Amino acid sequence: MKTVKSIYEVKEYVKELRRKGKSIGFVPTMGYLHAGHLSLVKESVWRCDCTVVSIFINPAQFAPNEDFNKYPRNIQRDIEVLEKEGVDLIFIPGDGEMYPEGYKTYVGVKNLQDRLCGISRPDFFKGVCTIVLKLFNIVTPDISFFGQKDAQQAVILKKMACDLNLDVKVEALPIIREKSGLALSSRNEYLDKKQKKAALCLSRSLARARKAVEAGEKNAARILKRIKAEIESEPLARIDYVEIVDSGNLQSLKQIKDKTLIAVAVFINNVRLIDNIIV
Repeated sequence: MKTVKSIYEVKEYVKELRRKGKSIGFVPTMGYLHAGHLSLVKESVWRCDCTVVSIFINPAQFAPNEDFNKYPRNIQRDIEVLEKEGVDLIFIPGDGEMYPEGYKTYVGVKNLQDRLCGISRPDFFKGVCTIVLKLFNIVTPDISFFGQKDAQQAVILKKMACDLNLDVKVEALPIIREKSGLALSSRNEYLDKKQKKAALCLSRSLARARKAVEAGEKNAARILKRIKAEIESEPLARIDYVEIVDSGNLQSLKQIKDKTLIAVAVFINNVRLIDNIIV
């Protein structure tokens, strides 16, 4: 396994892989890796000849009042874990490598980035699209793997790849959960024991929504009401949004149909968590 910090080194490494006809899988991360990240890495290692993982906490996707400076970091542990998983190359650039002095270019996807998480985090997806496009151009992967927990992100990146004629397939893999049902997230590190228990209201409310749909309920308003009631019964929880949307275009739905996305964002004290299901 090789660890590099410069764009030039990645491009030279990839150039040699292409010369040998190797396929490339790519997993972009912000580090502090957990089993959710590793499920993406395992899939890439299994399906591609070579796997590249990036670790970069992207400042462009954090608003001034958000948690960029305190976002959890443990680069050495991440490197050790990725080596055990059989990763071929780790790219760990600094801020100046990705956003050199005078940087001015940003990318967005209209009508998708201004919904759901984009309402309370208006610059978030502009930052995500920009850094992912830059990484795609650097790594030139055949397939890039993302987690379904970030469902809106996956929809946006698939659209970006399509619209910009990128030669990369964007795949979203299933959410990995703790035994309790809590979706794995690096931000779970912020939660104490009591808050972690409170955070179960997200997965619990979605599980009850799924059960209602499976029992025949198709009215979105009634399902939303059940979800909100479940979350609001938890004193530490504050709803950012609860939405039922088309999983392809993120438009709100009045009736449940095939492949409907039910997504929630909830603050547990000051920690913002997201979760979703597709029914």
